[in-house]
Amino acid sequence: MRTIKGPGVFLAQFAGDEAPFNSLKGLAGWAADKGFKGVQIPTWDSRVIDLERAADSQDYVDEIKGTLDAHGLVVTDLASHLQGQLVALHPSFNLPADSFAPARVHRDPKARQEWAVNQLLCAAKASRRFGVDRHTTFSGTLLWPYFYPYPQWPDGLISDGFDELARRWRPILDAFDQEGVDVCYEIHPTEDLHDGLTFEMFLERVDNHARCNIMYDPSHLVLQSIDYLAYIDHYHQRIKTFHVKDAEFRPTGKTGAYGGYQPWVNRAGRFRSPGDGQVDFGAIFSKLTGYGFDGWAVLEWECCLKNSEDGAAEGARFIRDHIIKVSDRAFDDFVKSGADRSVNKEILGI
Repeated sequence: MRTIKGPGVFLAQFAGDEAPFNSLKGLAGWAADKGFKGVQIPTWDSRVIDLERAADSQDYVDEIKGTLDAHGLVVTDLASHLQGQLVALHPSFNLPADSFAPARVHRDPKARQEWAVNQLLCAAKASRRFGVDRHTTFSGTLLWPYFYPYPQWPDGLISDGFDELARRWRPILDAFDQEGVDVCYEIHPTEDLHDGLTFEMFLERVDNHARCNIMYDPSHLVLQSIDYLAYIDHYHQRIKTFHVKDAEFRPTGKTGAYGGYQPWVNRAGRFRSPGDGQVDFGAIFSKLTGYGFDGWAVLEWECCLKNSEDGAAEGARFIRDHIIKVSDRAFDDFVKSGADRSVNKEILGI
């Protein structure tokens, strides 16, 4: 067993245009003051990192590591959710998702996808320069408009979609493999990889690629009514990164999982600050620890009610209080007898 690392924090939800949130140095000081020990870096945010420069320059990476080290922080991993989304995007999302990419590739899906793939290749190299062996991203969404089978799916549509998803990702997975880095897909609604079965369908098509892994976030499973504890039992060998994000699902006589196009505060499924929702994090930390998870517990703060400053401070304490420092001996060693094969046989009468 391993002791889970933490607390870490995903900087994406906190970066902004006002100090101290508009620079890595400012965010580092803020995170350290809140009690965090590691930061997950959103690679699309130029206020935090220049990804292409990080892929090419060890000096630049060392400068970032030095900035963090001055505040007692390390990089947990790099994240490329927005770029990963653009690797495989259904045309219905073309305009809404243009904002994920530079203006020069807007309204040009081919150029935008090429940019996104290059970003992932840069992320593989940059991860290796940072000395981290896992990376968090999204799978993209070729099939999400068809998640409900009406109008009835044309024969082969789902299979063709997953074949194409695998075709696009296989060379990226190979590139990460060359750098010794795992790709951890956040299992998330709107992504083609949104539950266990869709992950298995993709995994099979990339020939059970060793670098194809999971970013575990129980909040997205709660909102789908998936057993998030049994999920760990099924996929613990592939879970390599972990977001601590709480949620609650309270369906009513008027709405349920789909949300009725309501704002977050009025939806049946809502994200909450850790400890304010329905997720049993005590059980999650116990299961992950029992299975030997050796990664970071990273706060992804999203809450429809609480302010972010309180959420961050409470989240750091919440993670710290849930981390189980594993024992170096069995609790009942004091009554353990020594090893003696002959005595064992005598006990058994053999």
